Amino acid sequence: MKTNESADRLRALLDRGGLHVMPCCFDALSAKMIQQAGFPFTFMSGFAVSASRIGQPDTGLISYGEMVDQGRNICAAVDIPVIGDGDTGYGNALNVRRTVQGYADAGFAAVMIEDQVAPKRCGHTRGKTVVEREEAFRRVRAAVESRDEGRDILILARTDARHEHGLDEAIARAARFAALGADILFVEAPQSEAEMRRICAELPGFKMANLVEGGDTPLLSHQALEDIGFSIAAYPLTLLSSAMRAMQSALEMMQQGRHPESLLSFEELRRIVGFDDYYRMEGRYR
Repeated sequence: MKTNESADRLRALLDRGGLHVMPCCFDALSAKMIQQAGFPFTFMSGFAVSASRIGQPDTGLISYGEMVDQGRNICAAVDIPVIGDGDTGYGNALNVRRTVQGYADAGFAAVMIEDQVAPKRCGHTRGKTVVEREEAFRRVRAAVESRDEGRDILILARTDARHEHGLDEAIARAARFAALGADILFVEAPQSEAEMRRICAELPGFKMANLVEGGDTPLLSHQALEDIGFSIAAYPLTLLSSAMRAMQSALEMMQQGRHPESLLSFEELRRIVGFDDYYRMEGRYR
């Protein structure tokens, strides 16, 4: 197995215990800002990438090639570990293997593989369905074997079975994912704090909570999530929604003939993008 420094860093972070808050990115700039704010790792949200890169909903329209290309740019822009949304693996078990290897080669620390029927949908929207158990298990097995036989990358195994089949089925699938060798478990869209407690009480290892504003899962405090037993609190749309609202406000003001307020100073804008670092490095070669 080839070593993966980013995967090693993510594994070490999780091994420390406690809850790790994870704002999710959608491009290289948002990932840089997450790192600059001091967060230890991030997640490339498929919903947010689909919206920002192709202007389309997260309904399976964006391709493997577009996702891995976006991820390569994100991973190159930051030093913190990045988890990549690998959706359904983009096909059968062999496609899953290729997806895992491609995401590892792009620089991801972990890849998420889920059990939805392709084309998948955002986990907090209607109309999603999941594949049969054995197909779900084949996907995770293929992901784990690709990890073990190739370059090290953590496997984040997700089930959306709660929506269609209930929490018992979702927990049973996730337990099997763990037995197959998944590193992190993700039961999508529990609908109450009681369900979130069951997930953490009945499943082993590291668990991720997905917190979508306006979604199905309660937005509990960080302390409550830690007390329940989650290792990761992911916020997949918070930054995208904040950015879109700010752009809406600026456009409305410009439409009214006014100049937008609450802008970054030009100096701060340059600093965040990296001009100051560029100028320092440029000076070495004068």
